[in-house]
This record gives sequence, structure tokens and C-alpha cells, in this order.
Amino acid sequence: MRKEFFIASFMVSVLMISLYFILPEKYLLAHLSISFIIAVILLIGLHDAFQKKHAIKRNFPIFGNFRYLLESIRPEIQQYFIERNTDGKPYSREERSVVYQRSKNELDTVPFGTQQNVYNLGYEWVNHSIAVKHVDHEKLRVTIGSKDCKKPYDASLLNISAMSYGSLNKNAILALSKGASLGNFAHNTGEGSISPYHLEGGADLIWQIGTGYFGCRKDDGTFSDELFEEKAKLEAVKMIEIKISQGAKPGHGGILPKGKITPEISKIRGVSMDEDVISPPTHSSFTTPLELLQFIQKCRELSGGKPVGIKLCIGKRREFMSICKAMIKLDIFPDFITVDGGEGGTGAAPIEFTNNIGTPSVDGLIFVHNCLVGFNIRNKVKIVATGKITTAFSIIKLLALGADLTYSARSMMLALGCIQALRCNANVCPAGIATNNPHLMQGLVVDEKYKRVYNFHRQTLKSVAEMLGAMGLSSGQEVRPWHIVTRYNAFENRNYKELFDFVSAGDFLKNQIPGQYKDAFERSHPDSFEYIGSPEPMITGK
Repeated sequence: MRKEFFIASFMVSVLMISLYFILPEKYLLAHLSISFIIAVILLIGLHDAFQKKHAIKRNFPIFGNFRYLLESIRPEIQQYFIERNTDGKPYSREERSVVYQRSKNELDTVPFGTQQNVYNLGYEWVNHSIAVKHVDHEKLRVTIGSKDCKKPYDASLLNISAMSYGSLNKNAILALSKGASLGNFAHNTGEGSISPYHLEGGADLIWQIGTGYFGCRKDDGTFSDELFEEKAKLEAVKMIEIKISQGAKPGHGGILPKGKITPEISKIRGVSMDEDVISPPTHSSFTTPLELLQFIQKCRELSGGKPVGIKLCIGKRREFMSICKAMIKLDIFPDFITVDGGEGGTGAAPIEFTNNIGTPSVDGLIFVHNCLVGFNIRNKVKIVATGKITTAFSIIKLLALGADLTYSARSMMLALGCIQALRCNANVCPAGIATNNPHLMQGLVVDEKYKRVYNFHRQTLKSVAEMLGAMGLSSGQEVRPWHIVTRYNAFENRNYKELFDFVSAGDFLKNQIPGQYKDAFERSHPDSFEYIGSPEPMITGK
């Protein structure tokens, strides 16, 4: 094709030059206009033919550009012309549509029956009751606070998950905060600290503290008691969440290049503008399970007795068991534990970390619940679950697996107007949410969008209340594993109680440890996250 391009270019050039001398004068203007267009196309072709970066463009001048053009709009073609209502990743069109409809208070019913294949393996449902009950959606709340907590918080069943200012712009943060304030539910700040826009919106805040200790760090990046106490005692801050890891990139730190540090971000996060800011993969304030619990207790005391919890994606199971053993040894308990899934969420991350590191949310939630039950401390710690919440069923499913309440990030972004363009990490979000480009930000009108956040939350909880009532239950606390049924194979259905192993209260203390937990239990210790004992020898000679 490259050879043919040179031949064609030569012939077209000769033809256009010849026509210039042959055509009557009245056609010369039109001829020059066409010649200019052709010259531009030929110059593009010549550039393609002699550049060295792209083999396709070099071998197929001009035409090779269409490959890159179509590749750039592939997500849009897929979303608008190819995917069905039940397709689309990570959220299907059906899931996105129900968020849009509820956030706008539009008709959200489905005509002509379900589009799901109810006989597919993995299809799930709840069984309804003849004795239907009325449930008030405004009473679907959970009190968080252990014995050492002086200021327990009455949380909604659904809250906004962690998204930092910087990852989202000020308009998005302000709209989320105002929506949460109107709907009386909590807004997690993310690890980027508390921005003026979190406070301006008036929401109840869950202040997340990450490994960078943004907003409460000394100049050397370590934790500052004084700065933490100052912010933790703000009236808007209702709870503190210590982030150990997140599902999008567990075990992965981060770098904020100095070129992206504005004076505002420098002030909010408490960092210098003169150098890159490192978020290490681990905390510097603790290195053992015991130290983690002592750090939780210190934060609780510095905050004036507010609930303090941890967020993590389950990795090595013995490490979490070590934390549970430390709780019993010190008689110190986090007020809540947020379980994130290895499938990730709003956080951008390397593909290996998103796809192949960390326990998925369902498995992690069951494990954490079982550990707390097995050590007989489940009544002391609340569990917050995350994971693709768009409907009432997705909330009730998490409650059945052991959660007390839930977080959602992506559905709240959808309520703001996110179209799942998958451009969150490129600063070109077309909906003006995950971008700091002022021309794109202006598309997000706070006075309109905060109402949609409120509407989505309210309509979703109303659906939860209706679903609970249809199941014959009075509250979310009554949901149990056997309430969810799944099609196990072509001939058999099983409920979650039959599908998953759930332990009884105190089993681990009675040495009644299921096989899949036994090794992690025996290899864990409250004094260390390290492997206790001698690991099995590796098989050699393969």
C-alpha cells in the first residue's frame, strides 16, 4: 500500500498541475480549492509514510489513520450500538438506566417482564412472604459505635463511598455533599483529606486517613496528632476511617507529581508544592496488629470519642485473623470495618492490580463476617460493604452475606450524570465529574445534580423498604443468608446458607475451625502480620 500511495500521489499531483493550465479561467477558483484539499490529504499521507512510530500508518498512509480513529471511539460504538440492556461492563445498560431514572424521579418500572434469563446458572432472587409488612425507608439506619465510642453515629443503610477531591472536581464534591446533606446520609472524603467543598455542602463526613496522612501529616509525611485532632473534632466529621488498602489497587502506593499540586491542593492535603508527594503502600504509624489497634484507640481519643474504623481489601487471610486476635488481646475494637472488593471501583490502577490482586467483595465480606462471628466479636464491630450497588436487591444481597450497611461510589457518579465513558483516569471525563478541566467542569451544574444524588438515594432506600416488606421482614438486620436463592445448576437451587459456609458464634475460640480457615488461624498471631511457623517446603525437581 505504501508503494501504491507514492504512485497515486505522483499521478494526482501531475493531474492537478495539468488541469491548472488546461481548465478555463472560470473554473480556476474551484480547482484551487479542490487542489488545496488534496494537497492537505497528500501531506498527511507523506507524513504517515515517513514517520517511524506507527507501522500501520507507515504501511497504509492516510487509510491507516482510520484504524486509530475507530479505536478511539470504540467504547462509544460498543455502548450506543452493540451492547444489549443486560450487557455492558462494569455496569449494564439496565443498571445504569435505573440509576438515571431514579435520580431524575422518572418512571423506573420495567414493561413486559424481566429481560434476565431466569434459568441461567447464577441467577439470584429472594422468596417473598404471604405476610407482607410495611417498612419505613427513613428508619433504615444503623448505629455505629463500640464500647469505647462516646459519640456513636446513626448511619444510613446506603452512603457515599470514598472519592477524593482531586480525583473528583469541586463541583462533583459539592453536589455529592449537598445531596448527602439533604438526604441525611454520610459522605466519605476519600484519602485526599477534607476540602472546603466537603464542608460547604453540609454533609455528615467520614474522614478517610490513608498512608499519606493527607490533612494530618508532618513535613516528613508521618502522622500528626495535633493536625488530626483539629480536623477530627470538626462538627461535620462524624466518623474516621483508616484506609489500609483499597480494592482497586491493594498493596500499591501512589505518587502525586509536583506539577499537579496546586496551591489549593497543597493547603488541603498539607503537602509541599516543591516536590512529588509519595503515598507509601503501608502505614508508618503501625507495623503490627497490636499497634494498629492502639492507633485506632489513639484516633478515637483524639477525635473526642467518635467512631473509628478501618477499610481494607482482604488479601492474606491470616493477617486479618491476626487483627481479630489483637482485638481480643487488647480488648480494643474498631467501631466498623469496611470491606472493599478486589474488583476495584472508582480508583484508577494498573490492570494487574485491578484484575488479579485482592479478594473479590463477596468472598471478602463472608470471610470478615465469619472471622468476627468465629471470634465472638461480631456484636462489637459493624461491617460496611461495597460492590456495584444500583438496586435494592444489590443492598439486600450484601446484608444477607453479613454487612450492616453499605457504601456506593460509582452509582453516585452515575446519579451525577456519569455515562460510563471509562475516561476517569485521563482528565477528560465528558460528564465533568472526574476531571479538573474547567471547560468540562462547567457541564456539571451543582444546583441540579445534588438533587439527583438525593433522589437516587431516597428512591433506592424506598425500594429496599418495599423489598424487605415483601420478604416479610421488618428491617435490614433481619436479612439472613437463606433469604437469597441462586440457581446452582440445571437441576438444583440453593440459598446462601447452603452455598456458603457460615460459622457459629465463638467457634474459633472453641477450636471448632472449618478446614478453609484452619491454616490461616494457626499461622496468625496478634503480635505480628508475619507467617507464624515453618511454611511448607517447596516442591523441587520439576
